[in-house]
Formats: sequence, structure tokens, C-alpha cells
Amino acid sequence: MSYQTLEISTLTPHIGAEVHGVDLSKPLSNEQFSELYQAWLDWKVLVFRDQHLDREHHKAFARRFGRLHVHPMQHSYGGDPEILTVKTTQASRYTAGDGWHTDVTCDEIPPLGSMLYIKETPECGGGDTLFADMYRAYDMLSDRMKSMLEGLVAVHDGAQPYLGAYGVAPPGGTAYPKNEHPVIVTHPETGKKILYVNSGFTTRIKDLNPWESRMLLNGLFHFIESTVQLTCRVRWEPNTLTFWDNRCTQHHAVWDYYPHSRYGERVSIVGELRPAA
Repeated sequence: MSYQTLEISTLTPHIGAEVHGVDLSKPLSNEQFSELYQAWLDWKVLVFRDQHLDREHHKAFARRFGRLHVHPMQHSYGGDPEILTVKTTQASRYTAGDGWHTDVTCDEIPPLGSMLYIKETPECGGGDTLFADMYRAYDMLSDRMKSMLEGLVAVHDGAQPYLGAYGVAPPGGTAYPKNEHPVIVTHPETGKKILYVNSGFTTRIKDLNPWESRMLLNGLFHFIESTVQLTCRVRWEPNTLTFWDNRCTQHHAVWDYYPHSRYGERVSIVGELRPAA
């Protein structure tokens, strides 16, 4: 794939690319934005290194793609509601994203994309993020499995990670979002099919016996986490921003750097459509 205003180097043949020669602190021309948008659809994960951004730069770039998202756990972080702090230190009980997931699929309309800007990386190395291509995951399923999954609907529950794993209660008198999405969805822009279950939020498949649901989900989760052909790996450096298409990827933030620290800030963009078959 060729671009006229961008220089691209790919991480794998199917997912992930580094974008060179773009300063995200400055407004993009319409032509450059158009090509950047296409590159994002093409490669699903874009990495921008040596970026020097304040929070307003970060949010301004994200707003080119849509309205900004407020995370369901933002009440526990405080500060700017449109900035999710991603901070892990020696004292942390957990690190955000330490397991395969797609961001906030418990929402009725999950974020269409997320932009993580890392400012501090572990001095010892580590702290990479793995991304998995859910187009390819669907394509690798057998025809019989695709046929079986078509038409199934799964429950995505925010209480599973936020309350169950992180131990953070929702704000007083409320509950975390809980919604249903098809197991196989179609990307609203590319028209490609996607395997749309993730171990972070998907709790069960409707209309199956509990043991049937658990057996099927466990098999799909194992397939995703163990199939390295699906993945690319982003090795963070300070002042790196990575922007991923949340509709067709999963990611896993690797916590392999204890007792060292990692710090970043994430902005997500609200989608306009519910995931649909």
C-alpha cells in the first residue's frame, strides 16, 4: 500500500505500522489526515514515535476522528474526564489491560479507537503491548465454526474487570455498563467480518447452557491468546503514541517490569454505531 504524504514501515504483513515524519502537535492537512485515516484502516495499529504532546494536543488529534469517550472507571482516577491515566508502579495492585481484551466492549457503543501516549517506560525494558488482528482470527476459523458462531450473541459486562479483577466499585448507586453484541460482527467501514469476543469483558453466550457457553468461550479465548500469527508487538519508548482500531483488534499490556514503573495517558474516541453482524 502506498501513501503520498506519509512514510510507513510495517511491523508485520497484516497488522501494525510505524508512521514517520508526522508531528501530531501540529494540525494535519486534509490530504495528510485522509491518508492517515486510510493507513489506520489498512494497518489497524499505528505507532508515532518522538511526539511531544501536551494533553490538549493529544485530545485535538483524537477529536479529528470523533467525540471523546469517558471511561466507566474515570470516577476512580479523577482529573480530566477525557484522559485515562495508565500508571503502574511497584505499589500497583494491577496494571490496566494485563490480559487480552478490546476496550470497553461493555458499552452499548464501544470506542472505535484508542490513542495511548506513553511518557515513561521501565528503565529495565519491558512493558510492551501486544495487538491481535480480529479479522485474521475470523478468517482462521473453520467454515463449520464460522457457521456455528454466526447469529450468536454474547454478553459483555464491565463488572467483570472493573469490580471483579480491579476491585473498584461503580459510583454510588449505579452499575457498570453491561450490553450484548454479536459474536461475529462486520466492520462498519471495511465490510470485513470480525471475531468479537474477548476475555476481558465477554462473560457468556446467550441461549446456550452455561457449560456450553463456557466451553466455547474458553476455546475462542485460548485460540486468540495462543495464536502468535495474529499479533504484532509495540515496543514503547518515551513520547510514543499508538492509535489502534478498537473495532477489529484486541491488545494485551504486558506487565513484565515489576518493580519498575510505566506511565501514559489514553484518549478514546466514541463510536457512532453499535457492533452489528
